Amino acid sequence: MQFVSMTNNQKSTATSTNCACAVAKAEVFQPQRTPLSDPLTDMRRRMQCTDQWHPNQMAGRRWPIACVSLEITQRCNLDCTLCYLSNSSEAVRDFPLEEVFRRIDMIAQHYGPGTDVQVSGGEPTLRRRDELVAIVKRLVQLGLRASLFTNGVKASRSLLTELSEAGLTDVVFHVDSTQQRDGCRTEQDLNALRQEYIERARNLPVGVFFSTTVHAGNIDDIPKLAAFFAEKSDVVRLASFQLQAETGRGILGVRGHAISNDSVATLLQRGVSVSLNFNTLAAGHRDCTRCAVMLVINGQVYDAFADDTFIQRFMDKTATAHIDRATPWRAARSLGAALLMRPKLWLPSVRWVLAFTWKARKDLVVARGRVQKLTFITHNFMDACQLDRERIDACAFVAITQDGPLSMCAYNARRDSYLLQPLQTSAGTWQPLRDQTQEAGTESQGMKS
Repeated sequence: MQFVSMTNNQKSTATSTNCACAVAKAEVFQPQRTPLSDPLTDMRRRMQCTDQWHPNQMAGRRWPIACVSLEITQRCNLDCTLCYLSNSSEAVRDFPLEEVFRRIDMIAQHYGPGTDVQVSGGEPTLRRRDELVAIVKRLVQLGLRASLFTNGVKASRSLLTELSEAGLTDVVFHVDSTQQRDGCRTEQDLNALRQEYIERARNLPVGVFFSTTVHAGNIDDIPKLAAFFAEKSDVVRLASFQLQAETGRGILGVRGHAISNDSVATLLQRGVSVSLNFNTLAAGHRDCTRCAVMLVINGQVYDAFADDTFIQRFMDKTATAHIDRATPWRAARSLGAALLMRPKLWLPSVRWVLAFTWKARKDLVVARGRVQKLTFITHNFMDACQLDRERIDACAFVAITQDGPLSMCAYNARRDSYLLQPLQTSAGTWQPLRDQTQEAGTESQGMKS
């Protein structure tokens, strides 16, 4: 990233146009316009400069960036009480497919093959179906991992099947009580809908993830929600919990002190009735993201990261290995292949397997050896008016803009300055705002799928 030089003792704040503080403070955070010759080394340097370089740090060790958000529309078919989109989003036209492809090319140029890309919005399924499929194919052609981030309303079984055939890696269903869905006031009310989405994706060669915004209205539901995901771990492979942040057009504002990475982690552990190590692996700044991995056997949850020394060593020594995440079997096969190429890991791996097998022996017998893997992640996004210099410098989650990648929190703080800029295409200058006299017809055509 191109950041203005600043010491750790000179942390700055930035803001969105909705904040009372000066927009100029946000201008210190600029996209990385030119691809770096060695992005992995650059990420490692940034981790070192922000005191985040530890044996458990994956940023700069396994990958140069955790993931990139590719927004393909600003339109949405829900009205969430917590929303990162700006007030002008519904008036912004969908980027031309040519521009989306250009941004995909930029992602590949900046970070290389294997990069995780979130196809998001707005609601990405509101784009024409053929365009959405073409976007996934373009990502796959460049060796990128494509994940669909959707509220699920239009994510039919047939669409998910077609996208999986195009090479989609994961589908992430965002479902929570901020979305004001009919008849659903609590997270437990929404479990029937989550189950419906699970069935839509069952047996497809894609990872099935869920995303939940944590706020004052649902924080007491988090333990039961964690238990639900553990129960559904035969299909659900990851559950992400995004902490409330004051940014965009949401109306709930700043979260209370009761909501933090630590408090949510405590509630998640209560839900699965086991102590989990959320600090074995890190992805960027310690205040941004926490991750725990479980193995679910016969309905019982085990901490896969209990032996943190072995896990950190294994991840370090296999940092350059390609892990195929399309299905649990492919992931296990690629991990096994990586292990075979590293003899020094054989004995520690055998010890770990034997120790875990003995610990879970009773449940393994009942389950006939069937083991499900489930990951919990917490994301602590920053308020638009309270961007922290150090956390931005150590950011591992970026959005791709027309000018290059930019920290997601910095982008959210002033997204209109990017969305409302005219773009140059092969057909001429593209204007972002809809002609209001043609809005109804354009909207109708764009929603066909």
